[in-house]
Amino acid sequence: MTVIKSEFVLALNQVAGERGISPQEVISSIETALVAAYKKEYPEHNEEEDIAAILNKETGEAKLLKGDTNITPPGFGRIAAQTAKQVILQKIREAEKRTIISHFKTQIGSTLRGRIIRFDGYNAFLDIGKTEAVLPKEEQIRNEDYSVNNSYIVYLKEINEDQFGHQRIIVSRSDFRLIEELFKREVPEIGNNTVEIKKTVREPGERAKIAVSSTHGSVDPVGACVGQKGARVQTITDEFGGKEKIDIIQWNKDDKLFIIAALSPAKIAQIELDIKNKRAKVTVDESQAPLAIGKGGANVNLASRLTGYTLDIVQVINTPTSDKKPVENDSKDKDKAAN
Repeated sequence: MTVIKSEFVLALNQVAGERGISPQEVISSIETALVAAYKKEYPEHNEEEDIAAILNKETGEAKLLKGDTNITPPGFGRIAAQTAKQVILQKIREAEKRTIISHFKTQIGSTLRGRIIRFDGYNAFLDIGKTEAVLPKEEQIRNEDYSVNNSYIVYLKEINEDQFGHQRIIVSRSDFRLIEELFKREVPEIGNNTVEIKKTVREPGERAKIAVSSTHGSVDPVGACVGQKGARVQTITDEFGGKEKIDIIQWNKDDKLFIIAALSPAKIAQIELDIKNKRAKVTVDESQAPLAIGKGGANVNLASRLTGYTLDIVQVINTPTSDKKPVENDSKDKDKAAN
């Protein structure tokens, strides 16, 4: 039997020449598939292990052999042609997928926009152009809506393999580097290295703090990131539905000044540093304590992570009959500050 020569040769050349696949790899795959097709069509031969298929890449002629005996059944040419076509198409799809994956490997560490195409209650899957990406549960923002057709900017985090050996493009909405990449896109001064991002910390969907510095004395790094009338930071905040507050902090090599900035918007009365143990006792007025601690301890926790210091907030209580008296927060607040 003979697979139609023109179709076979053209398809083989397309796979080998245009897709970067070896012709021998295609032929070997077709030969394996022909044996499987034969055993499926003739199940009485399933137990026979010495059946082999031979395919001539020049003529497209295929034979089934048992030992040295040609056992190709009459009428098997149609099955052989269909099998060859299916294998070639599969090889084309595999080659295209490898090309796409190779492209996205060069994009790791950047941002892209994707559209939700399905959500299984745990993972969200996004159309990112030519292929799809996976947004795992641990990379999602809590309470964010991953309904079909919703569009999001995501951080391309990595490409890994699932349990079946299939490569997956993993993206993130919660990674702190997403915030950094958005600032790089919105703030030209970061792009030309006039402003440098020193460190970023996040409670995804709630609050983030980003420490910036300037390499040029005439440039205000905080002002550059905020933008005129707050336009630049607002654009970034809008990418998170306006729910994640972003504090832009002036980085300072003086630990005290850096901690004061990191705890904004709270006003700090006094700081005592234990540099050896990286711990700071921060005294604030009673009215400033809620701002320093933040909702659920978010502000002090983020400031602690940003500065590298465990921050113990001590509030001064105002009473009408006595002078101000410093009172430490309860253990719960102190535990929050240590985390």
